[in-house]
Amino acid sequence: MVKTSAARLDTVFHALSDTTRRSILRDVARKEKTVGEVAKPYQISLAAVSKHLKVLESAELIARERRGSFQIVRLCAENLLPAEEWLAWYEAFWNRQLGVLHTYPEEGDKDEQHDHE
Repeated sequence: MVKTSAARLDTVFHALSDTTRRSILRDVARKEKTVGEVAKPYQISLAAVSKHLKVLESAELIARERRGSFQIVRLCAENLLPAEEWLAWYEAFWNRQLGVLHTYPEEGDKDEQHDHE
């Protein structure tokens, strides 16, 4: 199934919208893990962890691979790039806005000095 870039971005942000899924991504970014190792730190059922993994897999942020009787989960970091690029535009926007704001007190000080002269 081919997703449009907007639909793909929606899927990625949906996957990232949950604290548990973000935590899972952090965990598997350090090293690939079995599904059991992924589930271990969470106070939720294995079925709930599996649902989170399906959301991450649907967003193509993780890949699962069967090795013997284990399913190995690994991060697909390159698929975070569309979200990073989208956020980068807003980062540049806010940096410009903050840059303008930074000059405001300096210009305001100049106006006050002229008022006192």
